[in-house]
This record gives sequence, structure tokens and C-alpha cells, in this order.
Amino acid sequence: MNQPTPAIVAQSAVRRLPRLALVLFCLAYVLPGFLGRGPWKNADIAAFGYMAELANGHAAWLNPTLLGRPPEFDALLPYWLGAWAMQIAPGWVTPDFAARVPFALLLVLTLVATWYAVYYLARSPQAQPVAFAFGGEANPTDYARAMADGGLLALIACLGLAQLSHETTPAVAQIGFTTLTLFGMAATPWRTLAPAMALLLGLAGMALSGAPAMALLLATGGVAINLLDRNPATRQRSRRWALCMTLLACAVAALAWALDLYRWRLGQSSGSQDWRSMGRLLLWFTWPAWPLALWTLWRWRRQLTSRHVALPLWGLLVSVGTTLSTPSADRSLLLGLPALAALAAFALPTLQRSVTALIDWFTLLFFSGCAVTIWVVWIAMQTGVPAKPAANVARLAPGFEPGFSLVAFAVALAATLCWAWLVKWRAGRHRAAIWKSLVLPAGGAALCWLLLLTLWLPLLDYARSYKKLALDVARATGAPECVEVHGISLAQVAALRYHGQLTLRPAGVKASCPWLVVAPASLEALSVGLDMRQWTLHATVRRPADADDNLLLYQRPVP
Repeated sequence: MNQPTPAIVAQSAVRRLPRLALVLFCLAYVLPGFLGRGPWKNADIAAFGYMAELANGHAAWLNPTLLGRPPEFDALLPYWLGAWAMQIAPGWVTPDFAARVPFALLLVLTLVATWYAVYYLARSPQAQPVAFAFGGEANPTDYARAMADGGLLALIACLGLAQLSHETTPAVAQIGFTTLTLFGMAATPWRTLAPAMALLLGLAGMALSGAPAMALLLATGGVAINLLDRNPATRQRSRRWALCMTLLACAVAALAWALDLYRWRLGQSSGSQDWRSMGRLLLWFTWPAWPLALWTLWRWRRQLTSRHVALPLWGLLVSVGTTLSTPSADRSLLLGLPALAALAAFALPTLQRSVTALIDWFTLLFFSGCAVTIWVVWIAMQTGVPAKPAANVARLAPGFEPGFSLVAFAVALAATLCWAWLVKWRAGRHRAAIWKSLVLPAGGAALCWLLLLTLWLPLLDYARSYKKLALDVARATGAPECVEVHGISLAQVAALRYHGQLTLRPAGVKASCPWLVVAPASLEALSVGLDMRQWTLHATVRRPADADDNLLLYQRPVP
């Protein structure tokens, strides 16, 4: 006789993670990356540049531009959020930190919405564990809470989430509103007001954040899943929600059309190398959730049309399809991580003990090795010993002078001790919990991210920031009325305006500035449209960490 569900879970296995520990763990993951750093290249500072233009009144709110150039992502809301944050922030708050605050809240929204999405998916009748002959199976509410804990840990464990979710880019807004939409669809059988608000805000937010097509695809999947509901107790309610989602999708489509937010940016594969790169991206970006998600699809293969499998599977397929067809592959794949984590969570009640042991050992070795490497390199930066890591840092970031921060050291040491305690707890004798297999992956990912953004923060800020480059240009030019630019990236434009406080003009467009900044790669094209005989090469401003970002500085001779 076939079991109606592959999940066999006793009540003793569904104890919750302590709420305080879970909250502190999430804060330890969210805050590093938003605190103590400047805008980084490339998308981070470019997006900040558009926000600053809006906040300072230099661009139209419905048409953000930077030096007359539109953004890479056809979005509005993310730039509005950053600009509003800068406008309302007190004077003692730096503009770049103020712009990061709403994006930190969007990451918090992503984590919270993922927890509740998995919770309501686990409440589905088809997702419930097998009923024991003499009782003792998991209580539905306790089971759903434990599964939600596992889903949240699976999301944090994904390697691709760390950097991109801590930037001030439209991708962070997109993942926040995508997860809110996933929660709304998951909660429709159980709630009315909360899912209605979540769907309205989620779909509209996706459209305004540059993903209107994905919003419509997700809504279409939600409508289909509700129409396919075969449960007599919820069939009528599902039909009403299908109609509601259809109306919301039409409204969102009209909003995106009215604001001219539809832009098809489809990429084309240029060979097998692209597919190999895409395969590597899919493997590491979604690790370790993707093996668990595949296991879920296999073990729950008889319930593929059930809400708890079909809904996250559709969200993941939409994200992967977008990843394969658009140039910004990693940022498109980012939107599928909450759905992937939800799928991974449903593998937990079906895993065998040998599999969980393999996950634990691999995770322990991998993240412990990463943590040791981070500490060794930091010690080498501080003391010069070991010599080889110190030499590598000096070679890759020439001119960098390390400093010691007691606060950063204390936080990193406390995090390392917590990791040691977590490993000891996981290896000890304790009651089984279905989320236990994801404690070490999530803890290790959070540990390494925190160590990088404490011990290595000065180095990363030096290597990934355009601040030194912009200040060198500003010092070389003095305080000119304006500076002409040609061929430089949006990120460099934003850095020169923010860090260098320079007034920029496009070269040759009604400009007669005394200085000209040129990207070396565009010099040949510049000579075609501009008389270079009136300019004299003054200097090459170098960016120590990357020679590709060097700039040529020309001066117009004074008559």
C-alpha cells in the first residue's frame, strides 16, 4: 500500500528553534554588509548614483537618469526608496548609509516572508506527515513551524544570497516583493486580508522594481494552482482567489504599461562555454538547497500538483527561465532562492540519517576551512606572518594599509566561538529536530559572511570601492567648474559625483570644461567625434585594485 505522503515525523521532531536565537541569527546575517562600508562597484554604486540624482532634484522621478543615461534596470521603486531615505535622514547620517536602510529592511522582509510562506505551505493537507496507528505524529501547527524554521535556514545557507542581497540595487527589492508574493499565494487557503495585501504589494512592487513580466508569470501560476485545487473543502475559496489574482495581474499589467516599464532584455548564448558558466552558476549559487530541492521533487513526486510543491516549483522555474534568457543571470537567479528554499524544506522530513550525517560533515569541513582561511589572511595582514598571504594581499591591493579594529575583532571572535558551540551542539546527544540538517549550512554561511565583513571589511572596501580613484581625480583637477567625461561607466560617474564632488558633463555636448576624464578603452572612439588637439594628457589616474578601471585625465590648455 502506497503512503499518501513520504513525510514520517513524530511530535518529538518538530520542536521550534528558540525565537530569540533565530532573531539574533538573522540579524547577524543581515547587518554585516550594510554597516561600515561605502558603495561598491559596479551595480551598487551605480544604483546609488540614480538615487542621489533623484534626492538632489537632478532627475525626474518617473525617468531616473545619471548624466543623461538611463539605468540598466528599468525600475522606479528601488530608486525612490533610496532617494526618500536620503531626503528624510538626519544630517549626521551619510547619504550612502541612508540609502542602504530600506534595502536592509527589504532583506528582512525576504527572510520573514520566506518563513511564513513555508509555514502556510506546510499547513496544506497534502503536506502533512503520515498519521501513526497509535498516535504520536507531529501536530500540524508544530510541524509547520518546524518546517518554516528549516526553510529559513535553507535560504540563509544559499551561497548566492550573501553579496547580492546586501546591495542597494533593484534586485534586492525584486527578491523582497517576490517572496511577499510567494507568501500571499501560500496563505490564501488560511487567511484573507494578509494574503490579499501581500499579493497587491508584492505584484505591484515587482512591477515597479523592474520585473513586471515575472510578476505576471507568478500570478498566472498562482491562478492555475488555485483552479487545479481538488480539495472539496477549499475548492470554492480557491476559485475566488483565482479570480482575485487575475484581477490583480491585470491591474499590475496596466500599471507597468502606463509607466512604460516593459523592456525585453533577452540574452543569447554564444556557445558551450556560456552553458558551462551557467551550469557552474546554478551549482554554486544555489548550494546547498538545490540537492535538497531535487530530493523533494523525487520523494513528493505523487504530489507535484499539490500547493506545497507546485507553488515553489513554479516560482523556481520562472526564475531559472529568466536566468537562462537574460544577461543579468545571477540577479535573476537570486529571485528564485526563496522558492528553492521552500522546496528544500520539504526534503527534511524525508531524509535518512546517513544523508544528514553527510551534509553535516561536508558543511563542517567546508565552512571551518573557509573561516580558518579568513582568520589566517587577517593575521597575515596585521603581522606579516604567514608571509605568502601577506604578499598576496600586497600584490592584489597595492597601497592598502591594514588597521586594527577592536570592535570588528570582538564580533568576529564571538561569531567564531558561536560556530564552535554550534558544532559541539550538533555533534552532541539531543532530541531530533527536522531542521537540524540545515543548522550547520546556515550557520557556516552566516559565519563566513560575518567574518568577511568584519575582519576583511577595510580590505574589501579598498578593493571594491571607487573612492580612492574619485578622490585622486578630484585632487588632480582641483575645484573646477565642471569636468567633461567620455566612455566611463555609470559606476565611475556616480563615484566621481559622490566621492569626488565633481560636476560632470558629457564630452563635446555644449561643454567647455578645463578637464576631460576618459576611459582608455574609449579613446579611439573619442578621437573621431572630438578634436583632441585642444587637449593635453595630464595624468593617468590608476585604481590600485584593478587596472581596467584606470582613467586618463586630460587638461585644456589655458589660452
